[in-house]
Order: sequence, then C-alpha cells, then structure tokens
Amino acid sequence: MNLPNSITLIRICSIPLLLWILSSNHFSSDHGAKELLASAIFIAASMTDGIDGYLARKRGQITTMGILLDPMADKLLIAAAFVVLVQFNPSLVPAWIAVIIIGREFLVSGLRSIAASEGFTIEASELGKFKMVVQIVSVVAVILDHRWKEWPVYGNFVFPVHWIAYAAIWFVVCVSLVSAVDYFAAFWSKIDGRVSKRRRRRAFILSRRPKPQPTPRAADADVAPST
Repeated sequence: MNLPNSITLIRICSIPLLLWILSSNHFSSDHGAKELLASAIFIAASMTDGIDGYLARKRGQITTMGILLDPMADKLLIAAAFVVLVQFNPSLVPAWIAVIIIGREFLVSGLRSIAASEGFTIEASELGKFKMVVQIVSVVAVILDHRWKEWPVYGNFVFPVHWIAYAAIWFVVCVSLVSAVDYFAAFWSKIDGRVSKRRRRRAFILSRRPKPQPTPRAADADVAPST
C-alpha cells in the first residue's frame, strides 16, 4: 500500500465519521462545535483529493487500485455529504437537489465505465473541476448555516453565511447540470466517431468479399440425365 492510496483510504474512512458527527447527538450545536468539526473534516477530506493525485504522479505510483479508489472516494464523499444534509439542513438542501447532484455523479461514472469498455477515456473537464470547488463551498456553508445565519467579522460587518449557502447550493445545481451535459457531449462525440468507423470498416470488408459463383444447372451439365 503506497502513500497516495493510503491517503485515498483515509478520505474514504472520514466519510462515516462525518456522517456520525452530523447525525448524532453527542455534539452540541449551542456553541457550534458540531458544525465546526464537521466542516473541518469535510475540508480536510476534500483537500486529500488533490494531494493523493499529486503524490501519485510525482512518485510514479499510479496504480490500478488508485485509479479505482480515487474517483470512488470522491463520489462517496459528495453523495454522503448531500444525503446527510437533507436531514441536517432540509430548508437549504431538499431531497430533489440531492438527487440531482448525486445523479450527476452516477451519470458521469457510468459514461466513464462505458468509455473504458470501448477503449477510450473521458478526461475531467475544467468545468467538472470547478464544480468540485463549488460543491466544497456549498457543503461547508450549509453546515455552518445550521448554527449561524450571519458570522460577525469586525465591527458592524457580518459574513452572510445563509445567503452564501443559498446561492452556492443553487449554483451547484446549475453547474452540475451543465457539466453533466458537457461530459455527455464529450462522450457522445467519441462514441459516435467510433461507431461510424466500425460501420465504414464493415462496409469495406463486405465490399471486398468475392461474389459467390452460380452453380451450373442440370440442363447445362455435360453429363446426360440417366433414363
């Protein structure tokens, strides 16, 4: 087990810890201990996504296990966060929003699986990477909104936690839908090109096959029919 894969496993192990903190009554929300601890764990787990990939490329430790675990860990972290937020802060994250965001993750995973079976890959787009950053901001903002609607910063200036969470959630929904269309367009262009090549190759092979010679009829044969 190399270091990048160990970091990925730590990210996966942090998911049940995050769920337990947000759903249990062992932490009081009076002083915001639950919200601050859950936000810190989620941010740390999200940061490991870039760390393990960087270390794997720098050390030359890109393995089959890492290729399998890394995207699975990302999907599990986002799916678990939005599922628990439906219960933790339903006013900002209703169930249908969680379905859209999680459904987009399953859609992209499915497209990548089909692409891999066809012999090509769908690279992560810049829009997809930006979507991940917005998801991190939205999850943390929604968690903090459970305790603070506004966060005093200095003097009369306050940090509008509620409005940032509200805007971030809707922005995530829009970016998720747009990035899903972007991934599907990239997938369709490649798969359609491969299908067209297969059709042309099959038509070329069929056109080169020799035509079958007609069999001589009995009337045209040299041997006379028996009586």
